[in-house]
Amino acid sequence: MSGPEHDDFDPEAAGSVEESLAMYARLRSSCPVARSSRHGGFWALTRYADVAAAASDPVTFISSVRAVVPSDPRGLRRPPLNYDAPAHTPYRRALDRTLQRARIDRLEPRLRAHAARELTPLVERGGGDIAQEFGAVFPAWVTTEWLNLDPHLAPELAATAARWVRAWRDLDREVVNETSERMYAMARDLVRDRRAAPRPVEEDPASSLLAERPGGRPLEAEHIVGALRQCLVVGMVAPPILLGSICVHLARHRELQSELRARPELLPAALEEFLRLFTPYRGFARTVSAEIELHGRRIRPGEPVTLVYASANRDEAVFPDPDTFVQGRPNIAAHLAFGRGRHACAGMPLARLSMRLALEELLRRTSAIEAGGPVESARMPEIGAVSVPVRLRPA
Repeated sequence: MSGPEHDDFDPEAAGSVEESLAMYARLRSSCPVARSSRHGGFWALTRYADVAAAASDPVTFISSVRAVVPSDPRGLRRPPLNYDAPAHTPYRRALDRTLQRARIDRLEPRLRAHAARELTPLVERGGGDIAQEFGAVFPAWVTTEWLNLDPHLAPELAATAARWVRAWRDLDREVVNETSERMYAMARDLVRDRRAAPRPVEEDPASSLLAERPGGRPLEAEHIVGALRQCLVVGMVAPPILLGSICVHLARHRELQSELRARPELLPAALEEFLRLFTPYRGFARTVSAEIELHGRRIRPGEPVTLVYASANRDEAVFPDPDTFVQGRPNIAAHLAFGRGRHACAGMPLARLSMRLALEELLRRTSAIEAGGPVESARMPEIGAVSVPVRLRPA
């Protein structure tokens, strides 16, 4: 990797969320294009303008080499996240088809019922780990409804995905492989079922993928399975962290809890500010396809670059008073929590709906959310709270 011999930062040195955010603030100010030798060596873009520009330039910053740092040691590439256009296009088109507003609206009543049911045990007990006992369980029902899985698979998906996430963070290759293979089996079963009994493509991701005909030919079967395997886990990683981080904030700011209970119409805008503040992924990776120079740093072809969304969303040049929750922030729509460009999160309408429902039910069912114990912070590539004990005072 080009550049000076010394590292500009160590992404593993910051133990807490606050330490990581302070590190990013320092880099934005003094070293906006930063180098680390960790994880095989990579560059990090930390300012909003640079991150947004790179995310919007799929020619220079390609996705087909790696999607995250640290990357999967097995070198697996699944569509659409690890594909560039034109290979990326039919997968993204197939998934987007199933996430249109009409379908999202139809899912809302069922998802609200799932949220209310899964929250009930914590409310009745007076609390628990809101991130793990609710935030890691409710999303399995969201995924089950979106993919039209057999409902009996939802608890297994929640447990399997949680084990996969923990094993990934702990670098436990054996458990990563075991849990990943179980999710591959779910995806293969889903494809087999839809081949035999396809459903309307606007209502069913597997059927939509099977119906794609780029260049007049169907998508490769193994790639469809890989795309569905990605769908099974992608919506299970971020929600517990985002919900946990939001609950930490609400427990520290009781006046905001009261305001959102009294004026629930403020919640959608509040959620956007939560997404900006508590972006659950530090960022995603790209690989440079041609030599570039940025802020005096030369990045050569083939070198990995992380787009640090968590830093960009706290860039004071774009978001004044960036570390403060500001209800109704005028430019909140500019946040990058879901990325930008061709690889922006396909599931953002469903993610917004499910998080709004989770917060609505949590605030409706309680009179107070209070801190209940030590908070555990996520490790790369995520950022936020992964374990959040709370006390819940019933409404």
